[in-house]
Amino acid sequence: MNIRLYHPDSIQENTTSLLSKEHTHYVVNVMRLKRGSNLNFFNKNGEWTSEIIFLDKARVEVKFLKKIKEANNSSKPILAICLVKKNPMDFILQKATELGVSKIIPIVSDRTEVKELNQDRAKRIVIEATEQSNQLVPPEITDVVKLKDFLETLDKTTKLLFADVNSKENLKAEDLKNFKSLCILIGPEGDFSPAEREFILQNRVVKPFTLSKNILRSDTAVISAISLVNFINNFH
Repeated sequence: MNIRLYHPDSIQENTTSLLSKEHTHYVVNVMRLKRGSNLNFFNKNGEWTSEIIFLDKARVEVKFLKKIKEANNSSKPILAICLVKKNPMDFILQKATELGVSKIIPIVSDRTEVKELNQDRAKRIVIEATEQSNQLVPPEITDVVKLKDFLETLDKTTKLLFADVNSKENLKAEDLKNFKSLCILIGPEGDFSPAEREFILQNRVVKPFTLSKNILRSDTAVISAISLVNFINNFH
């Protein structure tokens, strides 16, 4: 399997680049690659093959050879997720990335116990998940926002898909049409407060829907909701 590494800067064929400290350590000490080895680099503009042209313990230089994948600009859903504890949050970041979201919006609501997100750690997790899942663009992770502020600043061209434990309605293909983007909202462990739920349902672009007859943990709900939206989007 080809090694894939995220390279945020511009890439041009037949140019060379020194690898970052982190990538140098990975190439030299973890993967134990040699001069002449090939590896792939990707960013929002596509994916390129490269060859290692210089390598020692502290310095690796590669030459970008050929573009092998073009960027795909198809619309991906956004995930708005109420913060949970560290381990399930790491899992959510990883799985949401693997399932192909474009953006992750961490939210604080009345019942969220966690109030902040380690942005550096979160970005590392989504970049690794992007490398592993053969995608090109890691999802953007916004600053943590309060639920009220999130709802009040929601773009009118975005459909808000609210995974509501009290809803009996299934999500349908027509619910996803005629909107520039789709945003899936997942509540905290213990659900939204009654006042918050009312505020969400007052939103003009909201579509509440059911995920399961069972009460799902946040991380399970994230996987179910994104998979459902992807399925409807791809098959209708």
